[in-house]
Amino acid sequence: MLAIIGWILVGLILLCLGAEGLVRGSASLALRAGVTPLVVGLTVVAFGTSSPEMVVSTKASYLGQGSIALGNVVGSNIFNIAVILGLSALVRPLKVNAQLIRFDMPVMIAVSLLAFFMFRDGAISRWEAAILFVGVIVYTTVVVRMARREHSAALDKEFEEGTPHTTQSLWLDVAYVLGGLGLLVAGARFFVMGAVDLARVWGVSEAVIGLTIVAAGTSMPELATSMVAAFRKQEDIAIGNIVGSNIFNILAILGAAGLVKPFSGAGVMPMDFYFMLGTSIVLLPLMRWGLRLNRIEGGLLLLVYGCYLALLWPK
Repeated sequence: MLAIIGWILVGLILLCLGAEGLVRGSASLALRAGVTPLVVGLTVVAFGTSSPEMVVSTKASYLGQGSIALGNVVGSNIFNIAVILGLSALVRPLKVNAQLIRFDMPVMIAVSLLAFFMFRDGAISRWEAAILFVGVIVYTTVVVRMARREHSAALDKEFEEGTPHTTQSLWLDVAYVLGGLGLLVAGARFFVMGAVDLARVWGVSEAVIGLTIVAAGTSMPELATSMVAAFRKQEDIAIGNIVGSNIFNILAILGAAGLVKPFSGAGVMPMDFYFMLGTSIVLLPLMRWGLRLNRIEGGLLLLVYGCYLALLWPK
């Protein structure tokens, strides 16, 4: 048992270090190429924090462990909203950008519904995965264009403070990217292996492990990013990181995992999708009310996650 926990912890550490290296190197390369900090924050940083989910789900799909691949995405989206935004709002009430409510939040709800519709037969086929992956390309293009058209000096400054700066040399950027990718791949191997063994030892399904331990573990970069942003009063980063990550999880991660190998998600139940959809839908009116997510609402989100765990975990 200790060895299994050790593999999971080693995998988690490697995943977090890999994500940090990938984000730092990629952000520096983008800034060096003349991309603005705002666009880097909305794309490279937001997607880079989801890289652990990407490699874990893709690895699990390739190994035929579709329950972990799907459970990781669904569980991460629930964890991101209910736990990470809940904790961030407890740290500091979060002011909400109107554009987030007008565009990004409806997109997050729409892609959640799309994933639920696609999984009605219990599997993600290659053509469905292709549709999802094309979706993330379209979404990213639209976000970048909107950011360039509607940016402000205050927003630019906020993202500049929250974005890694350029490194000392181009070669160091490349080393960060390659090293980060290597650590992510190695971490995914240990993490998935430990999760599967843990499910066997505890006598629970791989889906439950994917929806809880794997999902929470791969969401650590998002947790760190949003909590630090909340402490620094960078509300746009704290909230945008989560909403962007949830969209990326469904479109890019399920898309990439399904393209690598079509998979089924035995053990991932409609209830799990209902919670993913429910937290996404409930978040919209909470944010619209005064354009702020306050501490009481943050506490309610944490309570929702506690109820989800109570219903999910075998008695």
